[in-house]
Parts: sequence; C-alpha cells; structure tokens
Amino acid sequence: MSEKQGTGGGELSQDDIDRLMSGAPESDGNENGKDSGQDKLAEEWARALDSGEEIQEGKPLGRAAEKPNFEELRQGKTLSAASDLDFILDIPLEVTVEMGRTKMLINDLLQLGQGSVIELNRLAGEPLDILVNNKLVARGEVVVVGEKFGIRLTDIVSPMERVKRLR
Repeated sequence: MSEKQGTGGGELSQDDIDRLMSGAPESDGNENGKDSGQDKLAEEWARALDSGEEIQEGKPLGRAAEKPNFEELRQGKTLSAASDLDFILDIPLEVTVEMGRTKMLINDLLQLGQGSVIELNRLAGEPLDILVNNKLVARGEVVVVGEKFGIRLTDIVSPMERVKRLR
C-alpha cells in the first residue's frame, strides 16, 4: 500500500496525518495560509490527547462555554400590532357555512333521486356553523340579501371553546 492513498474523496495521506499530529498548518489550496475549521478542530483534539484531558462527547475541550449574546432582544425592537399583521392580510381563507350533517348507507344514497329529501342532524331555526379552514369560528342565521343568501353572525366562538373542540 502506498503512503498516499488518494488525492480526493476526503482521504488523508500519511503526510497529512503527520502534519496534523505535529501541529503544522496544512495547505488547503488557498494561498492565504489560514487553517480551515477542520484543521483547527483536529489540532484541538490532538492537544487534548497530548495533555491527557478526558474527552467526552458534547463537552468543550479545555475551555469554558461562552455566554450567549441577546443584545437584539435587549434593544426592545418591537413593531406595532398593525404592522405585525399587515403581511398576513392577503392570505386567502376558505369560509364554509354548514347547515347540518347526516350519515347514510350506500344503498340509501344510490336510491336518491330528484325531489328526494335528506334529513340533517339540525332542527329548524337552529344556528348554522361558520367554519374558517374547517375550524368552527362562529354561528349564525340565514338571511336573504338581494337575490343571494347570506349569514348574520349571532355568536362568535370564544378561543377557549375553539381549543376544547380540538380534542
């Protein structure tokens, strides 16, 4: 087997290993003479091995952990509520009004024809559910506006009730 096993693919030659163990900088093709991050890590491990430090995964080698810098948070950069919401105002939502539901057997469904009546699970006069993206947000009653149907909101579902319905 030759001393140099390959030039590419991340394999190290014996010369590279000797250079890392001796602490000499490796030329990485950059003529600027700076060590790469991998070289620095290899040197740090080599020093730790030489000094007899106990090496444990996840613990720093021979130095204390640095404290995090939260300067951006300390500056108190806040935006007004209006500017926080501006970027979401153009997002389309699906609004559905549900009159009621029912379950049917396939046989009963196949026997439906023009003029058939399907009984729903709601009573006449009971409020309809208004769903936004399939989540209940309000209840209301049917109104006629010109030649179109509309819904008059009679009850807005509280956030607590919405959370209870998620279960």
